[in-house]
Amino acid sequence: MTERFGPEPTDGGAGVTVAVYGPNADQEVTVRAATLRGDAWQDLRRNPLFWISGFLVLLMIVLAAIPDLFAGWFGNGDPRVCDLGRSNESPTAGHPFGFDKQGCDVYANVIHGARASISVGVLVTVLSLLIAVVLGAAAGYRGKWVDALISRVTDIFFGFPFILGALVILVSMNVRNIWTVSLVLALFGWPTMTRVMRSSVLSVKQMDYVVAARGLGADGWWLVRKHILPNAIAPVMVMATIAIGTAIVAEAVLTFLGVGLQAPAISWGLQLSNAQNDFQIASHLLIYPSIFLSVTVLSFIVLGDVIRDAFDPRLR
Repeated sequence: MTERFGPEPTDGGAGVTVAVYGPNADQEVTVRAATLRGDAWQDLRRNPLFWISGFLVLLMIVLAAIPDLFAGWFGNGDPRVCDLGRSNESPTAGHPFGFDKQGCDVYANVIHGARASISVGVLVTVLSLLIAVVLGAAAGYRGKWVDALISRVTDIFFGFPFILGALVILVSMNVRNIWTVSLVLALFGWPTMTRVMRSSVLSVKQMDYVVAARGLGADGWWLVRKHILPNAIAPVMVMATIAIGTAIVAEAVLTFLGVGLQAPAISWGLQLSNAQNDFQIASHLLIYPSIFLSVTVLSFIVLGDVIRDAFDPRLR
């Protein structure tokens, strides 16, 4: 005799997975229903903020991936070709962002600066997400001493301010590139995601279909992989979208303070740091990197907020 069980369809989600146990224990039947997930995607498609922020995020990612595609639109497109005779020169028709103190084209530097800044944001978020998923799932599913240990370690890291903690470590490092800055920021970026993941796993673990599967002898790893993680990871993924923007800001702040990325890297934070002494006589050095930085960060944050609101059943 085959046992079938799974979550009942509700008023929101694109579908639910009903697990089949018994002679065919590995089979799964996907039941399509107009659930919370389906309604959420409909709301997103009707929300202009989703499309605007999504377009800007996609544009910035393409900008970071292939900057040469855009850098050649104005000037020579090479951020390292400089002419001291044009030092701090104001924007012109052929060079709409002007030149910096070394006579380098600001437009080319801003375009190429997207790669380092966004790379740090993505790397920090991916590393933090991996740590959070592993620790949060272990704490939420295993409980007892595992939960207590992970929770106490998380509390310790919560005691270190994000920027200040990274600053203390980076100031003692001789090499500060994309990887080292990302690793240090990720070291302090995982606790919040871990708590969200733990709470989500605790909630999903109490669902009837998980309890029933456990009662029928389903393996713990199989349960986590098939049922708990797929249903618990959504809140953390939404938070990760917002975290990319936060990490980009953190890199810019640390670099502006002189403890982030170092030359010959090109990033928005480095451009802001180099512009601070000449802002009064060449304001364009600070304005254009700031605009790109602000638009990118706001796009990631707004996109994450919109997705979170759409998938939050308490707001429906």
